[in-house]
Amino acid sequence: MQPSRFPKPYADFVARLRVPSGFLLVAAFAWFANPSAQSLGFGLPVSLAGLALRAWAAGHLAKNQQLATGGPYAYVRNPLYLGTLLVSIGLAVACRSAGLAILFACVFVFIYLPVIMLEEQHLRQLFPEFEQYAATVPPLFPYRKPRNSDGRFSLAVYQKNQEYQALLGFLAGVAWLVFRFIST
Repeated sequence: MQPSRFPKPYADFVARLRVPSGFLLVAAFAWFANPSAQSLGFGLPVSLAGLALRAWAAGHLAKNQQLATGGPYAYVRNPLYLGTLLVSIGLAVACRSAGLAILFACVFVFIYLPVIMLEEQHLRQLFPEFEQYAATVPPLFPYRKPRNSDGRFSLAVYQKNQEYQALLGFLAGVAWLVFRFIST
């Protein structure tokens, strides 16, 4: 079993902070957004790529029922979090805010990374084959040749995982950025 880099009490604590930190990030996003045509042109495509990755991953994830190894899970073990990271980077670029980029990075490092480790501990307990999978698939950044990608995207699984909520949140954020751009 792979040891956690974060003490379990800390990881458990920050796991409970994931949703409240989202509200903090939305408020900071609204406050610090200062988009330009160029920042929107560079940032929004990066965010869209992250959102597409999240959608692709959600369509392959039968939570706690089967170990996801197909689709983007053939490339990285945590494509939902990689998608979240891309969305965040894109939004920080679109906002033209270094402070927001630093805040997003802090939340990712101090909240999301421990949560990833907790989830992987859970998967190790739930699926004995996780060890072999983890030995061949990198955790967050695809730097190896992918495993064979078995399994197909399922719209029903995507909907069950309620990933459309990320799309709705993203569209609300884009609307805010456009409003801020137009009003300046």
